[in-house]
Amino acid sequence: MPPLQIRDYSWQQTESTVYLSLPLRGVQPRNSDIFCTENYLKMILTAKPKLEMMPLSSPCIKKKLECGRPFLWQVIEEDERKKIENLKENERKKATEDLEAWKAQQKIIAAEEEVKIQREVKICQQKKQIEREKKKSKDKTNHIKTMKSKNTIKGLHRIGTFCIILYFQEFMLSLIWVLPPKGSSANSIFSETLKDDCVPAPRSVGNIKIQFTPRVFPTALRESHVAEEEEWLHKQAEARRILNEDIPELSDLKEEEKNPEWLKEKGNTLFGTENYLAAINAYNLAIRLNNKIPSLYLNRAACHLKLKNLHKTIEDSSKALELLIPHVADNANARMKAHVRRGTAFCQLELYVEGLQDYEAALKIDPSNRILQKDAKKIRNIIQGTELE
Repeated sequence: MPPLQIRDYSWQQTESTVYLSLPLRGVQPRNSDIFCTENYLKMILTAKPKLEMMPLSSPCIKKKLECGRPFLWQVIEEDERKKIENLKENERKKATEDLEAWKAQQKIIAAEEEVKIQREVKICQQKKQIEREKKKSKDKTNHIKTMKSKNTIKGLHRIGTFCIILYFQEFMLSLIWVLPPKGSSANSIFSETLKDDCVPAPRSVGNIKIQFTPRVFPTALRESHVAEEEEWLHKQAEARRILNEDIPELSDLKEEEKNPEWLKEKGNTLFGTENYLAAINAYNLAIRLNNKIPSLYLNRAACHLKLKNLHKTIEDSSKALELLIPHVADNANARMKAHVRRGTAFCQLELYVEGLQDYEAALKIDPSNRILQKDAKKIRNIIQGTELE
């Protein structure tokens, strides 16, 4: 059933409530429900000739009324209407302002485009003017070159004619010999020698001196090898300093024999022949030339141990251990020998505790050496037996 719209109504309004009076004619009253929304009021009921005033508050109706047939009524509040009108007015103003701003921006863009076009036109005109001037100057240059070439040809013709005349006059004068008067010499403009053109003197010879940085090594200098080269140079300088000293023992040696490595090999040979004193002398000379080679002290300690110079054996072994730093795999064997020789010297001096410490240090370097294990065990037994007594 379509809704019934009522026009003859009366209403009152307060701050929180709206009262409506709706006449429904020809409808018997009975109980019914009310459905309310923000803008519409729907009542399904039995109407009576005239309804009492009904309070209407948003968002719902709190009181039930008796009414006739169903109808739909639209309630519009003044505040809502004013708000809508204000919103529309604000939107209209905002749209007008945006339109004006867009028009102003378009005018600015159009003015910039016009200025840009004028600038481009001006640049184009300047380029054309420059091209015309270049063309004019080029035409003038070609014209000048043409005139010069023509004048040159004319001048050559004139010079040729003048030369022919001069040759003819010279030929005629050679045919006619005129004796000069007394006291005068026969001079002619044709007999004068032409002066040589002035030629500048040759340049003086000179030499450019180039000095290079002095360098000992034949290869180029590299930053990564600077430390090694400086160490080598220091060793060489130390060896030269020692050689320049007055060492009586070196006076009988040749130049190639004044080498620590050669003396070391000589001492090893003498040690193999059990000539320990001569070997010690060779090692002493090598150490005087270079005292930074640990193998010299180690070999001399072996000689002193053979000769029972136990204190010197301990000193040379300790010096070799000081030079065998850092502890790496390459010098492990040399360090083991130094500990064994010093430990042997301590044991022969009956300092078994110190000797056992050196043997244990040697076993740390070479744990699988059975000879060292047996010797260390003997030293422990000696120490234990001494303690028991």
